[in-house]
Amino acid sequence: MSILKSIPTNVITGFLGAGKTTGILNLLTQRPAGERWAILVNEFGEIGIDGSLFTGKETEEQGVFIREVPGGCMCCAAGLPMQIALNMLLTRAKPHRLLIEPTGLGHPQEVLAALTAAHYRDVLELHATVTMVDARKVHDERYTNHPSFNQQLAIADIIVANKADQYETFDFPALLDFLERTERLEDKTVFQVSKGAIQIDWLTAPASEHNYEYHHHEETAPPSVLQTPQMPDKGYLSIDNEGEGFYSRGWIFNATWIFDARKLYSLLLGVNTERIKGVFITDKGVTAFNKADHVLTTSDLDDAMDSRLECISADKSSFENLESALLDSVVTR
Repeated sequence: MSILKSIPTNVITGFLGAGKTTGILNLLTQRPAGERWAILVNEFGEIGIDGSLFTGKETEEQGVFIREVPGGCMCCAAGLPMQIALNMLLTRAKPHRLLIEPTGLGHPQEVLAALTAAHYRDVLELHATVTMVDARKVHDERYTNHPSFNQQLAIADIIVANKADQYETFDFPALLDFLERTERLEDKTVFQVSKGAIQIDWLTAPASEHNYEYHHHEETAPPSVLQTPQMPDKGYLSIDNEGEGFYSRGWIFNATWIFDARKLYSLLLGVNTERIKGVFITDKGVTAFNKADHVLTTSDLDDAMDSRLECISADKSSFENLESALLDSVVTR
């Protein structure tokens, strides 16, 4: 750590389904040749999907280094999981830029407080915090009354209204009106984009001066640096988590299992949850599944270490019968 100095660092935050991972993948396509980038990913669920999405597109040999902290806000448990993962990531990557993606249900203000703490003062140089938001959500009090949603907007240096191709004519003006009417949000810089099209030059904007305060939040269990759990003899495992008014359930399946891609698509299309992310080894290749706002998209990946799925819902009953349906989608074990 002693040889690392003033690494440009950006936090890319936003609520569930805002498009953070898509935005970071878009930024990776703009990475200057020869630069090493490090990405620290925090997920609400216990399984950890985003690391598989990133490594399915980019590898360390190509200059992209990933570490994950699953299982809730990485600043809980006195910030130790975040410090361990970040120190390991920086030591391994020695990056030219660091991107941090907190969970959409976490506490980004505390992430920023950790990054500006004394032990990172010379190592990291904090640049603009980018908050991604779906403008359609300002019509829904479940979002506008949620502490995480409002904190993400409050700490933003740049607000990116993503998914603009899906907006009605009144959605973006409604977001601007919401910002104008909300204290400390009226002077924010706002861009409107589709498909996570964050521009790399936005990252170089300076970070605002905030009086960050660190408050420990109790979790059902502290998050930890991701380690693949021991696979039981039955060939799969599932892990639950809950907090901030939401529940998650995730599965990891044996790497030898092959799934029916068409059955999976039909199954996930019909699941009623706030968020679904998955990476599966299928009869059509390695496929990433991404569902938000009842819209399911897929993309091809180059590789995957196993098949895994994470679902987040405000209603725990959404997970009923999902496991048996997933097992019915297996064509080879």
